Amino acid sequence: MIQIPEQLHAWMSAVAEPVAMAVIAIGLLQNVMYLTQLMLAGLSAARRAPVQRINSLWNLYSDVSPPIALLVPAHNEQETVVENVNSLLSLQYPTFEVLVINDGSKDETLQRLIETFGLEPVERAHDLVTPHQPIRGLYASPHLPRLLVIDKENGGKADALNAGINLARAPLFCAVDADSLLEAGALLRAVQPFIDNPLSTVVVGGTVRIVNGCRVRAGRVVDIGPPRNLLALFQTVEYLRAFLMGRLAWSEIGSLVNVSGAFGIFRRRTAMEVGGYSRATVGEDIEIIVRIHRYMSEHKRAYTIKFIPDPVCWTEAPESLRVLARQRIRWQRGALETLFTHRRMLFNPRYGRVGFAGLGDVLLADFLGPIAELLGYILIPLFWLLGALDGAYMLAFIAVTFSLGIFISVSTLILEEIQFHQFPKVRDLLVLAGAAVMENFGYRQANNFWKVVGLLRFLRGQKGGWGQMTRTGFRQS
Repeated sequence: MIQIPEQLHAWMSAVAEPVAMAVIAIGLLQNVMYLTQLMLAGLSAARRAPVQRINSLWNLYSDVSPPIALLVPAHNEQETVVENVNSLLSLQYPTFEVLVINDGSKDETLQRLIETFGLEPVERAHDLVTPHQPIRGLYASPHLPRLLVIDKENGGKADALNAGINLARAPLFCAVDADSLLEAGALLRAVQPFIDNPLSTVVVGGTVRIVNGCRVRAGRVVDIGPPRNLLALFQTVEYLRAFLMGRLAWSEIGSLVNVSGAFGIFRRRTAMEVGGYSRATVGEDIEIIVRIHRYMSEHKRAYTIKFIPDPVCWTEAPESLRVLARQRIRWQRGALETLFTHRRMLFNPRYGRVGFAGLGDVLLADFLGPIAELLGYILIPLFWLLGALDGAYMLAFIAVTFSLGIFISVSTLILEEIQFHQFPKVRDLLVLAGAAVMENFGYRQANNFWKVVGLLRFLRGQKGGWGQMTRTGFRQS
C-alpha cells in the first residue's frame, strides 16, 4: 500500500466507504433495471406470434393498410441518399409516398437526387402547422409519382421533419434516416398495430440494426454479417441490447419513451397536435415521444406507443472514434434536454409507468449511472491502493461492473439467436459473442466518458445541429 499522511488517511477512510457503497449501489440498481428489461423482453418475445411471410401479410393487410408518408431528412448525405430512396421506392406496401427533405446540404445531395430520378420543379399546397425554415423549392417527376424532394434552408433534423409533416398527405408518416435501409416488408409489419387498434395507436417503432459488414444490392440487404470494423462490431451488440432488450421490455409494460429517429411510424394528426418535432433539442426523437406521452396523459386520452421487433431498418454505424464520440455526446445531450424539459413527469403518479420506469431509466442510464461508474473506476482503486478501503469493495465493484455487464450482453445475444436468428452462421455468432465480452473493456468506459461530456455540455447550455457524420456508403455485392 502507498504511505500517506495520517490526517489525510483518516479523512479518506471516512469518505471511502460511503463513496464505494454509493457507486456499487447505483451500479446494482442499473443492473437490476437491465435484468428486469431482459426478463420482460424474454417474456414478450416468447409470446410473439410466428413471423409471417411478406406474401401472407400482403394478402391480410394490403386492403386495409392506411397510406404512409416516408419522411427522409437529409443533410450532406450524397453517399447514401440515392440508395436509400431506391430502397424506399421499392418497399412492398400498397399506398405510400417518399418525401426527401434536403435540409440545406452543402454537398451534392440535391443534385444527385435531381439527376438520378429526373426531377423537375413543382408546386404543392400544404399545411403550415409545424414550424420550419423556408422552403426553397419542391421537385418531382411524372414517372415517379411517389417521390417528392423538398429543398429548404438549413434548420436541423427536427426542422426538416416538420417540413415533411406539413407537406405529407397520408394519415401516417414514417421518419427514416437517409443513411438507412428498410427491409421490403418493414412497413407492412410495423403498421399492424395501427390496423388492429386504429383508435389508440399513435406511434410504432421498429428494430434498427447495423448494416456495416452486410452486403447490399439494389437497396436491399442480401447477406447479413458482423462488421469487420471493431467499433461497428461493438455497436452491433449495443444495438441488439438497446432494441431487443430495452425497447421491447418497456413496450411490454407501456412505458416506451424512445422510438428511434431512424425508423418510427407516427399518426400525423397526433404529431401535429403536440406541435411537431422540437427544434430546441438535438434529441428530437426521444423528446417527441415523451411529449406525446405527456399530452395524451394530461388530456386523459387512451393511447398506445408500441415497439415491434420484426420490422427492421438497417443503418450505417460510425467507424471512427471521432465520429462516434460526436454522435454519442449529441445523443446524451438530447436525452438530458428531454429529461429536464419534462422533469415534472419523473416519478409522478399522474404519468403512470412512463414517469417511473421510462423516465426513471433515462435518469439512471444517462445521468446517475455514467457518473457513478466513472467515479468508481478512479476512486475505488485509488482508495484501495492507499489503504482506505477494504479489498471486498474492489471485488464487488468489479463484479457489478464487468461480470453482470458481460452476462447481460451475452444473454441479449442468446435472445436474438433463439427468437430472431438474424445471424445464421456459427462463425458470426462466435464473433458477436466475443464482442459482447470485449465491449465491457474499453468501449463501455468510452461511452460513459462521452455521456459525462454530454452532461457537461448540457449543463453549459451548449447547442448544436446535425453534426458532421462521415459516411462510407453501403457495401455493394
